[in-house]
Amino acid sequence: MLNLIFIIMIFMFIFGCIVFVSFYKHLLCTLLSLEFLVLVLFMLLLFYLHFMNYESYFSMFFLTFCVCEGVLGLSLLVSMVRSYGNDYFQSFSILQC
Repeated sequence: MLNLIFIIMIFMFIFGCIVFVSFYKHLLCTLLSLEFLVLVLFMLLLFYLHFMNYESYFSMFFLTFCVCEGVLGLSLLVSMVRSYGNDYFQSFSILQC
């Protein structure tokens, strides 16, 4: 049963990577797929820590860094939408002021 859950999580991670690569034009889609990958990694971490009988304090540190990553991505998204009007990477250029 544990092997089946582990295989399902690996497939979820692979599908998350596929979505991340295929929806690269929108910043919002890439941020959502990154958050999905983070959640899958968190579940894998919890199963690993539970299986090895470790304490799960490390998972709290992982969640803290994941929240910081999500807030940073959201602030970049809001900044980009306010500056350029959309979240397309095609309209975003470093050369424009």
